[in-house]
Amino acid sequence: MKAVVFREGARWAVEDVPKPVPAEGEVLLEVIRTGVCGTDEHLLHGGFIAKLPLIPGHEILGRVVEHGPGVTSPAVGTVVVVDNTIHCGHCDPCLTGRALFCENFVSLGCNAPGGFAEYVAVQAAKTFDTDGMDLTTAGLAEPTACAVHGADMLALRPGSDVLVFGAGPTGLILAQLLRASGASRVVVAAPTASKLELARELGIDETVQLDRNDPDAAEDTLRALAPKGFDAVVEATGSTAVFELAVRLTATGGTVLVYGLAGEDATAKVFPYEIFARELTIKGSYAQAFTMKRAVDILKSGAIRTEGIVTEVVGFEDFERGLANLHDSSQIKTVFEPQK
Repeated sequence: MKAVVFREGARWAVEDVPKPVPAEGEVLLEVIRTGVCGTDEHLLHGGFIAKLPLIPGHEILGRVVEHGPGVTSPAVGTVVVVDNTIHCGHCDPCLTGRALFCENFVSLGCNAPGGFAEYVAVQAAKTFDTDGMDLTTAGLAEPTACAVHGADMLALRPGSDVLVFGAGPTGLILAQLLRASGASRVVVAAPTASKLELARELGIDETVQLDRNDPDAAEDTLRALAPKGFDAVVEATGSTAVFELAVRLTATGGTVLVYGLAGEDATAKVFPYEIFARELTIKGSYAQAFTMKRAVDILKSGAIRTEGIVTEVVGFEDFERGLANLHDSSQIKTVFEPQK
């Protein structure tokens, strides 16, 4: 079969590789589409939890075509989304309810073969029937699962005033989720006017345009919206300058959620006295665990709208454009379809 393969030295190519055979407890999926994510670029450069060589692609939507030993469901032909995380169940984090930090953590598309391929083998128990959901919406299940975990970590109090930095796919999904979870207002701040327009179309209360090279220039505008600060501020860009601004704009007693993926060696300037004196809480949200079913249910309910988020579809021949789109501010979400 054909697959995209990442190799050492930030090299990649479309290669012919063996078609996977589903092991006990697994199903073989014919890939319908897989989302292209900023994490994929980190993996290409050996970051995050990359194990190279690697078939990347962790946002997988596929059709069941074969059962491995011991598997009877989902039925062949079922269209499913995949929880790409696998936990060993016997290490200390797993045994103490912190499986996301499993010492033997496997993530399809990150340190095990993923969905930028014609076929992928996955654990049957980690598949979720889309029940006829629109494929564009279903293909956003994994980013939605990450947003659900982010909302869990934030633990938003009803009536909170919320600021979200970033209008990428997960920023737009998380902003909607927080609005539906009891926020009295959600403000989205981002550099790209077209993305902010989409945020308003998706029901976000207010938007503020940032200067990508000088996010601090919007501080007065944002502070005018919430003179005492926002109860919760979500940093969903991965920018350290935006993180520093987020801390300053958080109300006394409020919470900052670090949701965007910054470089592993990135640093930010934060004043411990400010955290102490204003009793600020800083939380992180790392990937997702056990939230895929809830994500699918939320998408089925229509509480999260997805129209306009997917802006381009690429195949093997133009996969390079899918990676380039991660740096194109006019693009929001690119998805890969092996049959394109």
